[in-house]
Amino acid sequence: MKPNIIQTFPYKGEKQLIQYTTKEFSAVCPFSGLPDIATVVVEYIPNKCCLELKSLKYYFVSYRNVGIYQEDVTNRLFKDIYKILKPRYLSIKTIYNTRGGIDAVCCIEKGKIG
Repeated sequence: MKPNIIQTFPYKGEKQLIQYTTKEFSAVCPFSGLPDIATVVVEYIPNKCCLELKSLKYYFVSYRNVGIYQEDVTNRLFKDIYKILKPRYLSIKTIYNTRGGIDAVCCIEKGKIG
């Protein structure tokens, strides 16, 4: 997991809600050793900067071989992105592929949209 990969660029526009979605996130379940595949949805209202997308992609890829529980992934993504962006609002949602007949969705948000 490499949060130092994430880059930003300055933002000075109107207040807006930005959403990025990837269906290609993966990590490894530390219990089973099997891959956990997820859709990750990042929503934020920038304060002074925006996420640079290629660096965000590389950050997500840095989880590929990491053994980490789904709930911890969501928490770590949130903490790393929040620390770098310092946004007005941030929501991180992970929607995992069904495993063993169980669907898992984790979400953390901070700040206000309005």
